[in-house]
Amino acid sequence: MASTKPKKKNPRLASGRKRVRQGTKLNAANTSLRSKYRTAIKSVEKAVLAGDKAKATELFGKMQAVVDTIADKGIFHKNKAARDKSRLSAKVKALAVAA
Repeated sequence: MASTKPKKKNPRLASGRKRVRQGTKLNAANTSLRSKYRTAIKSVEKAVLAGDKAKATELFGKMQAVVDTIADKGIFHKNKAARDKSRLSAKVKALAVAA
């Protein structure tokens, strides 16, 4: 049975072929950075849920650097980065107050 999805055509011009190569490379880089961003946030949230204040504080510092870098590159919007940092900062501070 034939696929209903139309087959993608390769660009004819050299500049078009180059754009495809560049786009593929950039997409892979952005996907990797997006994953790094999400992993950094999840690691802080896990430490907060575990109640480990020292580890959460340490991971929060590392997470801030990752979030700022990715926001500067435009992979995520700066406001999203600020919102994520703010929410995690509040969770870490609440953990410190509770202890």
